[in-house]
Amino acid sequence: MKKLNLSFFIILLIGCKFINGQKIAFEEYDLDNGLHVILHQDNSVPIVTTSVLYHVGSKDENPERTGFAHFFEHLLFEGTKNIPKGKWSSIVTGNGGSNNAYTTDDFTYYYENFPSNNLKLGLWMESERMLHPIIDQTGVDTQNEVVKEEKRMRYDNSPYGKWNEEVKSYLYELHPYSRTTIGKIEHLDAATLEEFMAFNKKYYIPNNATLTVAGDIDISLTKNWIEEYFDPIPKGPEIQRNFPKESPITQTIKAEAFDPNIQIPAVFLAYRTPGRNSRDARVLDVISTYLSQGKSSKLYKKLVDDQKMSLQVAAFNMNDEDYSTYVILSLPLGETTLETLITEIDEEVTKIQKELISQKDYQKLQNQFESEFVNSNSTIEGIANSLAEYYAFYDGDTNLINKELDIYKSISREEIRKVAQKYLNPNQRLELHYLPKPQKKEK
Repeated sequence: MKKLNLSFFIILLIGCKFINGQKIAFEEYDLDNGLHVILHQDNSVPIVTTSVLYHVGSKDENPERTGFAHFFEHLLFEGTKNIPKGKWSSIVTGNGGSNNAYTTDDFTYYYENFPSNNLKLGLWMESERMLHPIIDQTGVDTQNEVVKEEKRMRYDNSPYGKWNEEVKSYLYELHPYSRTTIGKIEHLDAATLEEFMAFNKKYYIPNNATLTVAGDIDISLTKNWIEEYFDPIPKGPEIQRNFPKESPITQTIKAEAFDPNIQIPAVFLAYRTPGRNSRDARVLDVISTYLSQGKSSKLYKKLVDDQKMSLQVAAFNMNDEDYSTYVILSLPLGETTLETLITEIDEEVTKIQKELISQKDYQKLQNQFESEFVNSNSTIEGIANSLAEYYAFYDGDTNLINKELDIYKSISREEIRKVAQKYLNPNQRLELHYLPKPQKKEK
């Protein structure tokens, strides 16, 4: 019972805010095997986050073996040489912690949150995952069923569950961003055990990983444990990436997709935009906030509140390493057509392209981004994640955690107009009508 209470206590602490307003201090270095290590010390509460970011996502997969990166997110919880099969999570929770993982187009991220007196356990477990994973047919078969069920629940049988798959398939012709992280089940079914082992050997290596330790730590002791557990792990061959470049979209792509799980259609306007480590990607983040974040945002107030044309409207930038995908979506209300929604959305985008947003709206955006940035780095877990991603995807500039807000605040109204003019034009996008699938007539 005490362990259950402690786990709950840790969750509460991880959720609390650290609002000292100070810059986030960290130390980083490389082991001889290429593992990049980032340490952040905050002794204000007795918790610690240990995470490993592997630079491998769905874009790294063989196009005939999609879904491998996401599959490994599950498979590497199966067990190791020294952690019995199926016992990973029970070891974590039994020692007062929590753990999780997720996969994107570009990376896979694993983490544990522990009381700080269990830091050594967290480091050992992640070193075990890297050095001694058990990849056998039993584990592959078990996780294959888990992934199939996830795909059925989150994609195949979920309303609007396949919109992203449809958008990406039209927006990317050459780059592997045309695929989704869940992949194709038939590819996983066809894969051999040897193929899974080869994927692990290629990508889950120290020189393709970032280890981050944040929280109530002793720097010197932590370094000793990292050296003890991770230094013996052999370096792998350098990974070469040379993905094809997409040609610019110069003519509107019009497409339809049908979903048997919906009754209300939707429209998706999608634009291929620059990768996450670009200033323009940040400006597009600002534009999406202006258009649809909160009930006072331009599209929400116009389409949902005032004109009662839409049940839902959203604009967001899905930032990836090589390209980003900017999406505006809306669901019609009543007799409103999808074409009418497109016209109304374009009217608001055109205003941004032709006029400077008001000084009042500009100041509101500044406040919103400051609040979001503070919230994203207000927990030990959030800081660990930010440090890892800044290093891995922003040219090794881990200190962006202390500079990123200033970059967003330096974006001018003129720059917002210029970027909208550059990327958000009808001839540069996909217009996807996402429709209910017609019911078959009974004979």
